[in-house]
Amino acid sequence: MKRHKELWVMALLLVSAVGFRATSSSNPLAGPRLAEPARAKVAPAAARVNPSHRPANDATSKPRVLEAYGKLPMAFEANRGQTDQGVKFISRGSGYSVFLTANEAVLALHKSSNGKPQRADLERIKPQGMKDEPWAQQDAKSGNPAASLFAGRAAAAKPESITKRLSESELSAPAVLRMKLMGAKSGARVIGQKQLPGKSNYFIGNDPKKWHTQVPAYAEVRYQGAYPGIDLVYYGHQGQLEYDFVVAPGFSPKAITLEIAGTAHGAPLRIDRQGDLVATLDGGQISFHKPVVYQPTGAERMYVDGWYVLKGEHEVGFEIAAYDPTKALVIDPTLIYSTYLGGTRDDYGVGIAVDSAGNAYVTGFTGSMNFPTSNPLQSTIHGGYDAFVAALDPTGATLLYSTYLGGTGTDYCFGIAVDSAGNAYVTGYTNSTDFPTSNPLQPTNHGGYDAFVAALDPTGATLLYSTYLGGTGDDYGYGIAVDSTGNAYVTGFTTSWNFPTSNPLQPTNHGGFFDAFVAALDPTGATLLYSTYLGGTGYDVGRGIAVDSAGNAYVTGATDSTNFPTSNPLQPTIHGGLDAFVAALDPTGATLLYSTYLGGTSDDYGLGIAVDSADNAYVTGYTDSTNFPTSNPLQPTNHGGRNAFVAALDPTGATLLYSTYLGGTGTGYCFGIAVDSAGNAYVTGFTGSTNFPTSNPVQPTNHGGDDAFVAALDPTGATLLYSTYLGGTGTDFGQGIAVDSAGNAYVTGYTNSTNFPTSNPLQPTNHGGYDAFVAKITP
Repeated sequence: MKRHKELWVMALLLVSAVGFRATSSSNPLAGPRLAEPARAKVAPAAARVNPSHRPANDATSKPRVLEAYGKLPMAFEANRGQTDQGVKFISRGSGYSVFLTANEAVLALHKSSNGKPQRADLERIKPQGMKDEPWAQQDAKSGNPAASLFAGRAAAAKPESITKRLSESELSAPAVLRMKLMGAKSGARVIGQKQLPGKSNYFIGNDPKKWHTQVPAYAEVRYQGAYPGIDLVYYGHQGQLEYDFVVAPGFSPKAITLEIAGTAHGAPLRIDRQGDLVATLDGGQISFHKPVVYQPTGAERMYVDGWYVLKGEHEVGFEIAAYDPTKALVIDPTLIYSTYLGGTRDDYGVGIAVDSAGNAYVTGFTGSMNFPTSNPLQSTIHGGYDAFVAALDPTGATLLYSTYLGGTGTDYCFGIAVDSAGNAYVTGYTNSTDFPTSNPLQPTNHGGYDAFVAALDPTGATLLYSTYLGGTGDDYGYGIAVDSTGNAYVTGFTTSWNFPTSNPLQPTNHGGFFDAFVAALDPTGATLLYSTYLGGTGYDVGRGIAVDSAGNAYVTGATDSTNFPTSNPLQPTIHGGLDAFVAALDPTGATLLYSTYLGGTSDDYGLGIAVDSADNAYVTGYTDSTNFPTSNPLQPTNHGGRNAFVAALDPTGATLLYSTYLGGTGTGYCFGIAVDSAGNAYVTGFTGSTNFPTSNPVQPTNHGGDDAFVAALDPTGATLLYSTYLGGTGTDFGQGIAVDSAGNAYVTGYTNSTNFPTSNPLQPTNHGGYDAFVAKITP
């Protein structure tokens, strides 16, 4: 078989279990999840279960453990007598199990005794090499028929009896979906491939005849010759079940027909407007994403258009279009989840952070009296606008917590950071005289708007500290970062002449309307490690801050001062009305490691900054200049009146690693930036351009007016890993972005679109006006 000419058909099975309210994925933007390049794969179909509630036990440590297990390869256990003899291989996911027989896959979605989906707990996640499987005895005692399968106590031999036993139970019965290969070749070999390290042992009761030891597990199961010239391969990626059909040269995918049984009351299958296949179960739906088809040709992949075709009420096949053999293909990003977050008034998502477990922490402000809360520190809105802080689990389907934060005045929150313990740190500004404080450095509002800094524990129900930070003028907190010891670093700007300073680099406000400030608070929030003005005699604002492993703080913003403090500058003088600036302060706050202007002859504004492990600083914002300083640019020229920019400076601040425009012929802004361990930079903002540069997009076109965008640049800055619009027919603004260790990007902003693209949403609809949104994109 000439594998370089094989045709691969990919379908994505998405299970979103919310009390078996498994929401149909109405997301038109979801792209393919392809297998790793070394596999030269085709058509993964991923089964993903999103639990609707948190486990009852430890709320902070368990998600991290589950995340670690989720990074292990999915294991397909060979049946060595531990389950029904009609089963060839077993695989277990979070809230579901898969039984592979000779010609079908049985997907069991577990329920608890109250009818709600059962969250997989630690006992149900088996790391490779575990010598005993705790769930075997536990579930055997529970009366759960699915548990009997796990424990090796099933009596009947026919595959049909699996479904019968599972569905007839009155207690803890899972919903069951069966996918059968219709007209398949009899006698197809079902083999395990890529054996995983470690073995499983089942010691059930005291009868050694019922023990099953040294059971191997595999990363893949292949049905060789499922149809003439067609193999079926099951595998997994980060806990998600996927499958591929591999069609050899000279054979047709039209031979493939899947019978999908187990729908509620025999409900027929349907294809929605996004091309997804939808099966209705009791209490919910399961969606199979529109298939993705491609043909490997050497090291490249050629995508082919493909779609589902209904062959009967419960039967489906594939229709494949002609393909262009000259077109190179790359991996598309996938919208893992995307959700509205808001009430019936306006709600604005502005800042986002992510922890090591993939929990997303979001902040912004809301005017809604019914903003969604969960385990709140403050359950009701206290003023016209209150800040909010919310944490979503890795599926995006569950609020770990969500709370208002504010007094009877107006309270805005713009920046958020999270430490390794899951404590969230936020900053913004407030004119409330009763803003909630705890262990404050400054217990009262000193006048007008004061900045604030607050830290919430991992439950979101306790303030570790909360303090005003300001003088008798107006003081605005915008950016926050936290180091490994829990010190919080804050930037913003102030009109106050008596802003609280400590060990300052610059002890006084140098004039003009605003001076930037940079401050560092110790882990108690009660002590300023340092606090300093940063500005000249003009207008100076701090907007973004980052911190490296040594405690050096990196700040960006904008200035029109001709005497802004510089040190070892890349650009020593201001070039236009407003220039961006980039500055790095040592851990004492008393020394500038470097400070430089960054701009052309028009207005240039720095809005976001990140730093990598090598102390390279990554900056983004917007520019009106046609001569913004570029280096190794992806886009060397300004394509419109206002374009975003992305720039990377080396640790000295004196060299541009790269600097590029990013935009189309319309107006565009970039607000947030994050960087991963490989030096890839992720940015978000919004654009009115219909020709914004896209690459492997989940949404290739602007859907109306201003759309949010998300883009990822490689370490050279010269290549887009991906770039996509993200929006509906209304107005959509990207504001904040974070990235996890796997390269998943987490984005927040706000939208008044009623058709903003959602996927596995916590909140599927806009509740009124502007709603915040939160989205997770995986490469």
